[in-house]
Amino acid sequence: MLAAAVLLLHPPGAAAQFTVCNQTLDVVNLSVGQEVEGEFQTEGWWTIGANRCADVIRDELWNRFIYIYAEDVFGQPVLRGTTEMCVGPRRFTITGIEACWQRGYRSVKFFEVDTQAVERWTVFLKNRPGN
Repeated sequence: MLAAAVLLLHPPGAAAQFTVCNQTLDVVNLSVGQEVEGEFQTEGWWTIGANRCADVIRDELWNRFIYIYAEDVFGQPVLRGTTEMCVGPRRFTITGIEACWQRGYRSVKFFEVDTQAVERWTVFLKNRPGN
């Protein structure tokens, strides 16, 4: 299983509002969660190759906390998260984070990113030393 560390950075003048850069040696599939109109919503999938970036939220950030879930091509989680939310097997937008299984989705643990209430944020996925 690929283990990754997360490095967070707010680059000045970046065009995208929330970007995830994969600095691991493997392709990852990424899903993102955030609060939308008072309810949590998850979206996916973005496939991000090694040493590539994806703009996952193109609008100005209005939530302080954004949640990400990344898995390798074998479906193994890349990040250790604590917030359970729903993901679908293919491209999806899911409103609500409860009763995932009953609604035909998987429940996975998303990693919480504190954007410190800024308008733009970039997350870097990195291999942990020794992996």
